[in-house]
Amino acid sequence: MARIITMPTTPNFIRSNFRLVRAVGSISSPYTGKIRTQEYDGVFWEATVTLPPMRRDVASNWQSFLLELEGPINHFKFADPDAITNIGTYDGSTLLSDHRINATSQTLAFNNTNNVITGSGDVFDGLAVGDFIVITGADDTANNGTHKITTFTDANTIRVDTTLTTKTNDSGISIKSNVKGATGLNLDASSNSATGTIKKGDYLQITGGTDVNGNPVQYVMATEDATLTVNASADHYGVRIQPKLRTALADNHVVRFATPKGLFRLTTKDVDWDADNISNYGISFSCIEVV
Repeated sequence: MARIITMPTTPNFIRSNFRLVRAVGSISSPYTGKIRTQEYDGVFWEATVTLPPMRRDVASNWQSFLLELEGPINHFKFADPDAITNIGTYDGSTLLSDHRINATSQTLAFNNTNNVITGSGDVFDGLAVGDFIVITGADDTANNGTHKITTFTDANTIRVDTTLTTKTNDSGISIKSNVKGATGLNLDASSNSATGTIKKGDYLQITGGTDVNGNPVQYVMATEDATLTVNASADHYGVRIQPKLRTALADNHVVRFATPKGLFRLTTKDVDWDADNISNYGISFSCIEVV
């Protein structure tokens, strides 16, 4: 069973390459030039980092860390080295998943003219502008997926930010949030006294449950400034993210804002370092997010 090895905190890296890798298939028609794409579940972060020259007494901490990892067997917590502190001013260390909606077997109408979705039975009750919903089971592909609410008319009528395909009496539809594949999260502040912003470019750490000190299971970035809704219990944030959620989040599932990290492993089974004639060590390594 893999262990989590603690990475040294000093010195900081002097160079880093941080990237998101996607498994996307594509087919190009030789007759029309049109390209059809298909994104798969394989989406993860990779990084290559370089440490500054170090004397042996400091380098030994990094050598021991790399050897303890046993190649790609063990894991470590790691973050984009140039974005350890977020830009946003949210003053809580964590947020909590809030499902907001969990409706199944619904019949909806989709209107392409103004991107309005209409239901019945107060299906959208409790939602607000800025919240994200994930629709599955719609007949047309364009109507499925993550939608951000831009206008809340009433509990049965909302306008969204996506381009819909007109369809009436579309039945057997599920409307949920914070589920696998979502590219927007509905999150509550950790308390009603927490304030501040979540800005595009901020990273979030999806943890493994309700423990505020839980280990990370996914590392995501906010891709637009979060929408804040204030209510009696806690401030609520709608956060658009990339990559998409790998697994569903239950209610009160912890999402870390302060010093967020992902879980990573080395990309190779071998480790090495350089040293000169006065014992200055040079160390670089590459790693990949655990999926």
